[in-house]
Amino acid sequence: MAARAIIGMGGYLPLLRLDRAAAAKALRFSGLGGRGAGYRGVASWDEDALTLAVEAARLTGHSSAPDTIVFASTSAPFTERSHATLLSEALSVAPQCRTNDVAGSRRCGVSALLDALLGTGEAIVAAGEQRAVKAGNPMHFSFGDGGAAARVGDGTGAVLVGHASLAHDLIDIYASRERPEPYAYEERFVKDTATKAVIAPTIKAALAGAGVEPGDITHAAVHEPLAGMWRDIAKATGITAPNHASALAAAAGDLGAAHILFALGLALDAANIGDKILVAGFGSGCDALVLEVTGPVAGAASAAAALKQGLAFADYVRFLSLTKAIDLDWGVRSEFEQKAQATVIERYGRDMIGFIGGRDSRGNVQFPKSPIPIHPDATGPEALEDVRMADLTATLVSVTADRLNFTPAPPFWFGLVQFENGARVMMELTDADAEGFAVGAPLTMRLRIKSHDKRRGFRTYFWKAAPAARPAMEG
Repeated sequence: MAARAIIGMGGYLPLLRLDRAAAAKALRFSGLGGRGAGYRGVASWDEDALTLAVEAARLTGHSSAPDTIVFASTSAPFTERSHATLLSEALSVAPQCRTNDVAGSRRCGVSALLDALLGTGEAIVAAGEQRAVKAGNPMHFSFGDGGAAARVGDGTGAVLVGHASLAHDLIDIYASRERPEPYAYEERFVKDTATKAVIAPTIKAALAGAGVEPGDITHAAVHEPLAGMWRDIAKATGITAPNHASALAAAAGDLGAAHILFALGLALDAANIGDKILVAGFGSGCDALVLEVTGPVAGAASAAAALKQGLAFADYVRFLSLTKAIDLDWGVRSEFEQKAQATVIERYGRDMIGFIGGRDSRGNVQFPKSPIPIHPDATGPEALEDVRMADLTATLVSVTADRLNFTPAPPFWFGLVQFENGARVMMELTDADAEGFAVGAPLTMRLRIKSHDKRRGFRTYFWKAAPAARPAMEG
């Protein structure tokens, strides 16, 4: 029987990164805001926990028919709608796969990963976070938006050699329906209790179960409830390996349920065959895993690459708007209904979120599909072959920067996009830098929020065209 292993990883961060030190100047008068060092990943107005998880899952090298897809998040946009099902449709995988959403604590992604390693078949565990925090709260700077995913199956990669779990209702932070923004308890209490009563005992149990000495661990991905706790955790467990989760928190923020999966990607990218990696997720207890690297892991380099790419900004008001800490009055142009009909989603939803076009009998590709192909030589209705457009490269044929049409990030960019298979689609453009878009620019597709009906609390998703390459982070 083949060993179960992590055979694919994906790490994804939004383009925008808040320069904490620069933005903290806006709160200097108050003494609020927390530490002003490093960067924080900030989702754009058309991103959320689901889109971030989808982008990470795309990087794992998944097959067209995984057995299970799990979505993990503490900030999922819906409370009664399966994000894992939406994720499966965005990946255009076979609809027969099992889907499941997990939540309730920051360790839910690690818990789902452990379940996948103990299970059977190919499983994708994808996590995304965009947690809401009030302005002035230190967590507003220390948190970050991002996504990460792991693909589990039979073969070589990162093999599970030991694990341990502990259920412990330690309340360091919590959020509820009555208070959606997280509330934090006293730091010294959290540091002492989490280290001694939760994290360290679970790690020791996992090491013992694996028959591994603390000194045998070469890389760690351990969630720190508070910055700087790795020193105490390492001392309590005897581990001397670097903790990639600490570096991630400084460079992009605490990514919640996605944090340890992303940090695991960093660890795998830095590891060699034979290395042992410690993984520990924290939140209402702890799950600790000991992994041994037995072969390459597809997509492992994506996490490190994501940290090196991004667009830093220091505009605190823009940050408040993007994180929904303030609600700007966008004027009359923003006053329009975006109600989505369930009947329309039932009829076209899978083609829309999966970006599925059609190829006619003569090889011409179009989106959207139509009963009669959009081709001068078409003779009548015909069945079109499904063609996934989301993973294709494209170039920009024409571009418009519209300052009359409403968007929370003006101008509204759109243009005619030429795909490598011959299809041409008029699309919205996203992730513009200071230079904007130019004709002939290479493009990649990103799943984003298409419409947001705030009155009814509903959002729909579609793909937008983004620059194929991202700028390198400075410094």
